[in-house]
Amino acid sequence: MKEQANWSPYDNNGGTCVAIAGADYCVIASDTRMSTGYSILTRDYSKIRELAEKSVMASSGFQADVRALQKVLSARHAIYQHQHNKQMSCPAMAQLLSNTLYYKRFFPYYAFNVLGGLDNEGKGCVFTYDAVGSYERVGYSSQGSGSTLIMPFLDNQLKSPSPLLLPAQDAVTPLSESEAIDLVKTCFASATERDIYTGDKLEIVVLNASGIRREYMELRKD
Repeated sequence: MKEQANWSPYDNNGGTCVAIAGADYCVIASDTRMSTGYSILTRDYSKIRELAEKSVMASSGFQADVRALQKVLSARHAIYQHQHNKQMSCPAMAQLLSNTLYYKRFFPYYAFNVLGGLDNEGKGCVFTYDAVGSYERVGYSSQGSGSTLIMPFLDNQLKSPSPLLLPAQDAVTPLSESEAIDLVKTCFASATERDIYTGDKLEIVVLNASGIRREYMELRKD
């Protein structure tokens, strides 16, 4: 029997995303490495996209699908702005992202997203997704190749908003903004040691009442 090459429309470009919601802030972070197999395609690729004033999305998986998804969301947000004369709130953007992913469920976007921002009360919010639009509002989340290393660590450090606790607690972390940023840096520093698809540089986006700001930290380059 002749062996044939099995072509796939998908690839996994690796990378890791983390988001943490606080009382009045949200921290969204990802590394900037993009790989395929054992090759690094680029060391400086941002996986984070500002979708609206108070909504930021970080996506891992297949970056071609991520780009296509971002274009659809940008177009839908432009239509919303023309119709309603305002920016979309983060919970509204979360529902739109879910609908957009679910619409493509029979040929999905191979994208694993975390959406972070501020809700209508100014509280931090994080939404975590699978590839076909199932989503949940949580206090913190991680997606991508390093998520299996980072998620248990976050569960251990952030016990109060953990979805594992019953009865459910308030879905924001008790940390201050600077503590959350330090925690994210620690997550990525340790994940980079064990995951070959995570590394090079860490991009951190911080949302609060005064707007959006970015921070960077170098990671291992091997």
